[in-house]
Amino acid sequence: MPTATRTATRAAARTPLLLLLLAALLLTGGFASAPAHAADEDVTWTVRTAPNSYGADRSSYSYGVNPGGHVEDAMVVANRGRKPLALTVYAADGFTTDTGSLDLLPAGKKSVGVGAWLRTDATKITVRPGKTAEIPFTVAVPRKATPGDYVGGLLTSLKQSDDAEGINVDRRLGIKVKLRVSGALKPALTVEDAHVSYDGTADPFAKGGATLTYTVHNTGNAAVSARQAAELTGPFGWFTAHLAPPKDTPELLPGERWKVTVPATGVAPSFALTAKITLTPLLTDASGSTSPLSPVEATAHGTAIPWTLLVLVLALLACAVAALRLRSRRKQGEEERVREAVARELREREEKVG
Repeated sequence: MPTATRTATRAAARTPLLLLLLAALLLTGGFASAPAHAADEDVTWTVRTAPNSYGADRSSYSYGVNPGGHVEDAMVVANRGRKPLALTVYAADGFTTDTGSLDLLPAGKKSVGVGAWLRTDATKITVRPGKTAEIPFTVAVPRKATPGDYVGGLLTSLKQSDDAEGINVDRRLGIKVKLRVSGALKPALTVEDAHVSYDGTADPFAKGGATLTYTVHNTGNAAVSARQAAELTGPFGWFTAHLAPPKDTPELLPGERWKVTVPATGVAPSFALTAKITLTPLLTDASGSTSPLSPVEATAHGTAIPWTLLVLVLALLACAVAALRLRSRRKQGEEERVREAVARELREREEKVG
């Protein structure tokens, strides 16, 4: 039997048609608990889940479905404006943006999950002022669908021309849809491309800064976020640096990656650096509660070479080598003079004897 969880949505803002990818702000940032709404002068509408056996006060759709199974539900659209409202209705797959928020694919981009499996009874609706319209829909999961989490949304769209700015505007408003296809759920995160870069100072003995970078990759089939911890030390665990506490990752969908940058201060020029990264995956179940999973650890290495000290040492070595060579030349010259003097003395003695 499908289950429902409580998450939230928010309204979309007006954006140019060329920026459709950013237009689905219904799922951006923190979610509002009230029904999502869009307003612009005389055009105002809201969307909410329909009350039924899944619940009477839901803020999003969430189902557990078997491969080959289906669910039926509905969305309610209310026209709060003073003019008839003509909307396009469609579903789209979700993805995590670079800012960590959930967004939906634009209408022209192909969906392969929720956006492909969800079908509405109508793709276009007209709602009279002050009235509501219920949009029934069906989510049919393919028999060969792989187990795991799929996230998308059901959208209402209003395209308008902005003559003043000479652009087309696509205002989108909708509700998040999350599916968990039954089967073996395998949440998994890995740390990839971990690096430590050192930024020293002109003073060869002073502490400098460093930057730890890595990528969190969701290699499993469940949507997971992660608590993060990191530490940076010199050789043998000495000279611990101060790392800014890394923030939790957003919820990453299967296959997604999240780049992390962690600045460090108080890094001693200890020639070698070792960073330890610890991720604690967080999995949300059908009831909406979150559980921590076994931690994932990774290490990264870097160098903390005091370049000014290195230059000074190289300069001293160069001076020492030059001094040794000069001393060697002087010694060779002195030995040559001694040999010449001895040879000259021997010749003089031979001449006297002869």
